[in-house]
Amino acid sequence: MSVLLLADHDNGVLSPATARLVAASSALGVVDILVVAENPASIAAEAAKIAGVQKVITVTATPIAETITNSLENLAQRYRNVVASASSVGKDVIPRLAAKLDIQPVTDVVEILSPNRFTRPIYAGNALETVEDPQATHLLTFRASAFRPAASGNTAPVESLDISVTSAAKFLAAHRTDSDTPDLATAQIVIGGGVSVGSAEGFQLIEKLGKTLGAAVGATRAAVDAGYAPNDWQIGQTGKIIAPDLYIAIGISGALQHLAGIQGAKKIFAINSDPEAPLVKIADVALIGDLFEIVPQLVTELERLGLKR
Repeated sequence: MSVLLLADHDNGVLSPATARLVAASSALGVVDILVVAENPASIAAEAAKIAGVQKVITVTATPIAETITNSLENLAQRYRNVVASASSVGKDVIPRLAAKLDIQPVTDVVEILSPNRFTRPIYAGNALETVEDPQATHLLTFRASAFRPAASGNTAPVESLDISVTSAAKFLAAHRTDSDTPDLATAQIVIGGGVSVGSAEGFQLIEKLGKTLGAAVGATRAAVDAGYAPNDWQIGQTGKIIAPDLYIAIGISGALQHLAGIQGAKKIFAINSDPEAPLVKIADVALIGDLFEIVPQLVTELERLGLKR
């Protein structure tokens, strides 16, 4: 059994999710990592340090869906399993690869039961199903947040692959949100803000609490759609799936698609003015009141206790 794993990276930096994917994929066999990037050397060097990685393969190309898919297609016949993160990239690439190879993918895997049996959520995360895949090659996407990261300290070899990955698409520009907060999908503490925060300026209060706790900051779809927070902060069924040790939900009522994205959270702390809000009812701890009064007091008290980062 062997695994080809597509590395998650952005802006020249390997995503912490990749170590989680390696840990999960190791249950299926030896793991090779594929890095597709314009300058893959530094990303590959980081990937080579992850325990359990046998080899890192690099392809020098603009990492858009077509070039990544073409790279995977060139290598897929060598492997029993082709794996990617259930992120925006994986959700774009794996269906394309499945169509090219005429293989049915298994997506959003949260548990590996055997080499061909997997658990994945259905019905917006309200139920789990076991899928048995009898195909000779498995195309899989894993929810990185469902797995613990692999250790580091490895020195896997790096191999450069010279293949043609021409694309009909042309890369024009990348627009990104600069942030020094932890990665949302793998953070241990996440603070989420809802549309009740009221404005982009109001989200600065959420960000301040995040910096105080060293937490990642997220938002509901309604808050993102209203322009209060950037798209890459969106948590939920149509955004990022998180599984932090602590999720602090501020001004969030708890729409079904948002609850589907936070079911992996170990503890939920809600701040809301509505005691009947769905998220308040499932929270481990809830503070009922005006978020614009509670959050500043919370920040002040945390700073007094010396928790300012």
